[in-house]
Amino acid sequence: MGYADITEHWKYGMPFYYHKGKMFCYLWTHKKIHQPYIGLVDGNKIEHEDLLQEKRARMKILLINHLEDIPKKKIESILKQAFALRK
Repeated sequence: MGYADITEHWKYGMPFYYHKGKMFCYLWTHKKIHQPYIGLVDGNKIEHEDLLQEKRARMKILLINHLEDIPKKKIESILKQAFALRK
């Protein structure tokens, strides 16, 4: 993966991460259940049991339980799928 191609910007009042100049993912907190999550811009193209679509057309989110360790392997697996869509 080309991590040098990832940049951070503030958009819509939240941290967005861009890959090669295009929106890729963002970090935010779920309004109803108050849990942090990673939002994936083209998440609708990724199949993973832990990604939630909710009412979003293009995005899917991965909720992060703030009471547990961050699921590093799960996040890496999902991000690999997301990066593969960019090629």
